[in-house]
Amino acid sequence: MPTEQLVDVAILGAGSAGLYALGQVKRKTENFVLVDGGELGTTCARVGCMPSKAVIQIADDFHRRAIFDREGIEGGDGLSILGEEALEHVQDLRDIFVDKVLSTSTDDMGEEFIPEYARFLEPNVLQVGEQRIRAKSIVIATGSAPVVPDAWKAFGERILTTDEIFELEALPQSMAVIGLGVIGLELGQAFRRLGVQITGIDQLETIGHLDDPEVSQTAIELIGKEMPLWLGHAATIREGDGGKLAVSAGKRSVEVEKVLVCIGRRPNLDRLALHNAGIALNDEGIPNYNPNTMQIEDKPVFIAGDVNADRPLLHEAADEGRIAGINAVARKPVAFRRKTPLFITFSDPNIVQLGMRYAELDQDKTVVGSVTFGMLGRALIMGRNKGQLRLYAEKSTGRLLGASLVAPHGEHLGHLLTWCIEQNLTVQQMARMPFYHPVIEEAIQPVVRDLVAQLGLGSEEYPPDLELL
Repeated sequence: MPTEQLVDVAILGAGSAGLYALGQVKRKTENFVLVDGGELGTTCARVGCMPSKAVIQIADDFHRRAIFDREGIEGGDGLSILGEEALEHVQDLRDIFVDKVLSTSTDDMGEEFIPEYARFLEPNVLQVGEQRIRAKSIVIATGSAPVVPDAWKAFGERILTTDEIFELEALPQSMAVIGLGVIGLELGQAFRRLGVQITGIDQLETIGHLDDPEVSQTAIELIGKEMPLWLGHAATIREGDGGKLAVSAGKRSVEVEKVLVCIGRRPNLDRLALHNAGIALNDEGIPNYNPNTMQIEDKPVFIAGDVNADRPLLHEAADEGRIAGINAVARKPVAFRRKTPLFITFSDPNIVQLGMRYAELDQDKTVVGSVTFGMLGRALIMGRNKGQLRLYAEKSTGRLLGASLVAPHGEHLGHLLTWCIEQNLTVQQMARMPFYHPVIEEAIQPVVRDLVAQLGLGSEEYPPDLELL
């Protein structure tokens, strides 16, 4: 029998979740291994959060020239984008973020880091390259990969995902974006602002995963002014003329140089041979696990990050990694309360959903308040006075339950509102918070005042934001 290395914990995956799990494991034991045979540097730093925001920043800076004339600034029409230099800047920033991750994670780990893929041989035994490792506990944090239909792979380098788009050396003249969730909207709008002819396509009737019908319609109208949005029909791709691809959806068709596919990500579970560990997959293709302990069934195996296909966000991966790491070295798994859901799409305007989603609300037990940004002073000054904010509150208590918004600087509004939910604040308590003038956050004030009035929580004699001593 081959020699086995015995460890307390084996962490599979050196992405965000795996590294956060590692931080907790190292507090309790020095007998561990971190295993990853893929690209290092985390999805966020390499192909996700950070390079996408670099593209968005350049695009937003360049797009600002559209209102120079009304501000009395001359020369905006003479500005242009140097595509190669812009993309090189994105790649330079990306490399800085990746190097930072590597310098604080795997670079100096020595034998504790194994740059190989792992698969289960038995419930506690892994094959890692040429090694066999027996671990008391195992953390699965192997991440996810973009989904591309097999038929589309035949079109080669003309098909892009987030794994390839940040490697472009020149801007294409035209591109179809298939899938208008977070990634598709962010990159589609950004590349449109950089001068690429973009067509956005989604088989759903909504964008950005919005399920509040009013906010969804507002988002479609605003973003649809910048690029065509073909909604409600699945996309097909075939060879076009002159090496282009012909992309069709419903009765519409366009020929483009590139297609960016953003139709989802699949968990990286295929290599693991989970059946050898007695782990079955549910109907969603994921092991059954406890989201408060991250434990799979009753096994000494924990799952964290994008691989569980629940909340594919860095801050959630960090929390899940920490929970998995703590429980991997605990005598008995400990359950942790999960934080209020917060989802942000960094389009312009931002699309934000937090707390309970509209589809989850019991409409008979909920009141809704709304405001548009047309006459909000700060938004008007910035030339970004478009959008809508909708808040949901519980009828019986006035407690804030959730919100959907498409708004300038919505990322900041989203954080404030999420913190309110975390603190179990009622709309009456929120109305009594100070609101400086002029700021975007003032948009919250009329909505909470309206909700206070709808709920009959305020005094008829005094304004709802004034509290008697």
